[in-house]
Amino acid sequence: MKFVVKVGLAVVFSFYLLVLTKLILIKYLSIQEIISHFTFTYEGMWNKHNFIPFKTIGYYLFFANDINFSIRVENLTGNIIGFAPFGFMFPLLFAKFHGFKNVAIATFCLSLTFETLQLIFKFGSFDVDDLILNTIGGMLGYIPIKLASLYMNNRKLKRTFVR
Repeated sequence: MKFVVKVGLAVVFSFYLLVLTKLILIKYLSIQEIISHFTFTYEGMWNKHNFIPFKTIGYYLFFANDINFSIRVENLTGNIIGFAPFGFMFPLLFAKFHGFKNVAIATFCLSLTFETLQLIFKFGSFDVDDLILNTIGGMLGYIPIKLASLYMNNRKLKRTFVR
């Protein structure tokens, strides 16, 4: 990849990570509210978190009739869509991270970082289902890279045998 393109992609990727951090951690908080989260009081901190896989996903899909449908769809698809750009840009910037397994691990680690920060600083709630949905999003974002790679390899293979 040309140097200028790689630098441009790195700038876009950095901006994306800042926006993602804002959306996940800081949300709509003022500076005073952000500072108040650094009190490190842990009374009742385990009550609003989900550590059971597919609990939130199942609730939104099958049992959350009391919650507006558009809110449920937004919560489920928002996690997937939010991490798709990561799965697309990360392997382009870091060649060692090509492959679904590597993209899944990198996406999971980034998501786990965000979820853990939410748990520690009480910026929202830790939800294991977010880890699942975010990782799926990263893997879906990698699909265009994989398809382009397969297409390019197929073209090279055809040129080799046609000559």
